[in-house]
Amino acid sequence: MTVAPAVTLSVGPGPEGPTQMATVSKITDGDTIHVSLNGVDYALRYIGMNAPETVDPDKPIEPGGPEASRANKDLVTGQTVYLEKDVSETDQYGRLLRYVWLKTAAGWVMVDRQLVLDGWAQPRDYPPDTKFHDTLFEAQDEAQAAGRGIWSAQFRTPQPTYGGPVHLLGPGASASTSCDPSYPTVCIPPPPPDLDCQDIPFRRFTVLPPDPHNFDGDHNGIGCEFDTTSPP
Repeated sequence: MTVAPAVTLSVGPGPEGPTQMATVSKITDGDTIHVSLNGVDYALRYIGMNAPETVDPDKPIEPGGPEASRANKDLVTGQTVYLEKDVSETDQYGRLLRYVWLKTAAGWVMVDRQLVLDGWAQPRDYPPDTKFHDTLFEAQDEAQAAGRGIWSAQFRTPQPTYGGPVHLLGPGASASTSCDPSYPTVCIPPPPPDLDCQDIPFRRFTVLPPDPHNFDGDHNGIGCEFDTTSPP
């Protein structure tokens, strides 16, 4: 069993907003780095994607995690990068939330997208930071079709995340699963199985009765308000 080779750097349209230039000083894992910005070191979490886990002390090393970390290291170690903000400044751990860009002779490369395209990360929506939703989900479609990275036969095939307008299929669901009308702004299948907030990437979404997954514990019409499982 072999893994389809990573694509060469995929050049595309560049940043859509202002950027800050920084230098990558450290790689933490497949979706987190440290950058030196104006002489200050910051931890930075890539927006819009999630790589298999390697460093969370409360979780085992996930299939593809070491490879994702290595791919990230190969892409950006010591590189000058350009940081683009979406809506949020930081996550609950104080890490900068940014899209990270490389400026090559051929054009702009979004590192977040490149890791998804190579099959070492999956796109995940963490509203309100969803500016490049379509770009990242299209990259997943290509990686999955090509059998790259975690989509290859040698890895345990993960549940794909789904594109379209803020769409989620939970564990045990398939692309044909219907969306429960209690959650009109996301697409979450009705039970079974019963899902908890840690099973889904969305926070602060609209909930209507009867809320079969009980995402709205305080019955204020907002599901999963408090993110205790922010992406590691």
